[in-house]
Amino acid sequence: MRNLLVILAAAFAIHASCGAGDVAAQALPTLTGQVLEVIDVGSYTYLRLKTAEGETWAAVNKSPVKVGSEVTIYDPATMANFESAALQRTFPTIIFGTLGVEAATEDASAPPAAQGAPHAGTDLGQMHGGIARTADVGVVQVAKADGPDARTIAEVNADRLALKDKPVTIRAKVVKVNAGVMGKNWVHLRDGSGSGADGSNDLLATSQDEPAVGDIVVAKGVVKTDVDFGAGYAYKVLVEDASFQK
Repeated sequence: MRNLLVILAAAFAIHASCGAGDVAAQALPTLTGQVLEVIDVGSYTYLRLKTAEGETWAAVNKSPVKVGSEVTIYDPATMANFESAALQRTFPTIIFGTLGVEAATEDASAPPAAQGAPHAGTDLGQMHGGIARTADVGVVQVAKADGPDARTIAEVNADRLALKDKPVTIRAKVVKVNAGVMGKNWVHLRDGSGSGADGSNDLLATSQDEPAVGDIVVAKGVVKTDVDFGAGYAYKVLVEDASFQK
């Protein structure tokens, strides 16, 4: 999708290494490769990797990665024509994700050390080194909000077409936050309604607010349906420009 800055605000605007590009579909749950080159810029580390599919560039949160080490990137997402203002170069393709396993030792042949893999996911909140925070969800049971716009998460998912472009009020638990991604915070909500089998128990909301994982909040926003960020990143339903109150 062209001109992602217009649609999702400035991509990486909060970081000195930010730029613009086109989002492509996530091809693999992980990407593993040998580090051939390392460039640290601002809050990011750019890596030129040798992978089974050939050489590629990747970008992760700033990390002490050494040339010759082997790394694994979780939730890789490809961006085409990414322009890095800090590096003053455009990458024809680059992988964004979260660094999970790294052998950053003097001996590049040493076994990699686990650094704690992030919660797997396919939403844009995992892209561009966004900081993902996930709660131990456990059993969630939250009372429905009050008011004429009140809906449960299951109702929003089931009635998405009827609710398109309409305001909703949802009381739910914050189970995951990806903060500062493309100028927004990406918040996953659950209230105990819906089914995990079809994903109707979870609802994504975008916001300038940053609620804490584990909080019970009242979220107010506008329902958007069939949102397509391009090249495979499409959502049947989400809540845009949400505000959160405890």
